[in-house]
Amino acid sequence: MAETQTILAQFQSADGDKTGPPLSLPADVTAEQLGVLINKFLESEEVRPYSFYVDAKEVVHSIQRDIIDGGGRSAEETLVIVYQPQAFFKVRAVTRCSSSLTGHTEAVLSVSFSPDGQQLASGSGDTTVRIWDLSTETPRVTCTGHRNWVLCIAWAPDGRVLASGGMDNTVRLWDPASGRKLGMLAGHRKWITALAWEPLHLNPAANRMASASKDGTVRVWDVTLRRCLFSLSGHTAAVTCVKWGGDGRIYTGSQDKSIRIWNTDGTLHKTLSGHAHWVNTLALSTDFALRTGAYDHTATQPRDRDDAQRRARERYAEASGRGVRLVSGSDDFTMHLWAPDTSNKPLARMTGHQKVVNHVSFSPDGRLIASASFDNSVKLWDGLTGKFVASLRGHVAAVYQVCWSADSRMLLSASKDSTLKIWDLRTKKLKLELPGHADEVFAVDWSPGGDRVASGGKDRVLKIWKP
Repeated sequence: MAETQTILAQFQSADGDKTGPPLSLPADVTAEQLGVLINKFLESEEVRPYSFYVDAKEVVHSIQRDIIDGGGRSAEETLVIVYQPQAFFKVRAVTRCSSSLTGHTEAVLSVSFSPDGQQLASGSGDTTVRIWDLSTETPRVTCTGHRNWVLCIAWAPDGRVLASGGMDNTVRLWDPASGRKLGMLAGHRKWITALAWEPLHLNPAANRMASASKDGTVRVWDVTLRRCLFSLSGHTAAVTCVKWGGDGRIYTGSQDKSIRIWNTDGTLHKTLSGHAHWVNTLALSTDFALRTGAYDHTATQPRDRDDAQRRARERYAEASGRGVRLVSGSDDFTMHLWAPDTSNKPLARMTGHQKVVNHVSFSPDGRLIASASFDNSVKLWDGLTGKFVASLRGHVAAVYQVCWSADSRMLLSASKDSTLKIWDLRTKKLKLELPGHADEVFAVDWSPGGDRVASGGKDRVLKIWKP
């Protein structure tokens, strides 16, 4: 019987720090065995799951199979094994449709779980916003008031107010518990394209929100006083997306091909240019932490406002530990990765899509970026460098939206082909197909706790999916 080959290996953290001495290991050492070793070296109190990479190639099975045979590396040289911690908790893949909720009389254009994952709202072309009871999976309240399609909805980071932006040029505010109308914010001259609330760790009162419009402006509102605090005007075409970063700055993308970053007093901080066509979509590496605020996957309620702010600040600090990155997707078929704090030039220009890039999203741990395109594919990119990782092929029509599981181990995509697909990020392959919608799926959201998925589209039905 042939003797097992040995290799010399050096563990290294994602930040480049060496861990432990160089080790002589059997070449057929598995990812699980590497996990036992690294937990010993780090003297972890509880065993934490890790993923391992050599030259950015993941060790899925063993070093021999993935790196020496699969990656062409020699067993003679020292292999630097980079380890990255994974989420302690594991989200189970949703496999079945537990409810098909009817009620909307036109297409469902947006679905969104509240920050604690306990409430679900949907906006539709029928001019209404509906809030659904998740314990019984039945309609709870219908919010009426918009005079045209509801294009986007956004929960306040404390979950106490729901905002909706419509084709009727207004933003409306609702009490999610009763469905009562709390107010209307009027001032935009064209329809509302996106909404973003100020992060909870900056403002525990959760009373400021930004709305982007086709009229080329972004307005920042005090939702308690129902008045516009200031308007960000500088874009020369429709503003397609707005994000409110954890540093207090507001990021906007526009059809004038530029991205602008604004200070909290409404002055322009910097302009990022480089795209050759409309900017359609933006994502921040801290999006998940900002969206969920004070709530982790257990959805434990904070004691009071101060406790909520403290928890939100801790979660943001953890998410932004390695610097905040911004990714933009465009009609020029490319994406750009930016480090807006340090440079006006993109870190990487990400090319590969053959058609318009419609949606981009960072994984909750900030390590990967997923992009959805009209070329029927979803692509994965390294969240730190922008390097191409994999193409996820399976949809037979345009992909409209992507959404991550809270543990960053799975990705969900919604498509014009009427299906949802779940992708396993370890194998970079299709894990599950979820058919059931009768037409195009426009919107999808995975609850922050990972226990359910909601999807809606052209067939006017809101579907809830469970493990």
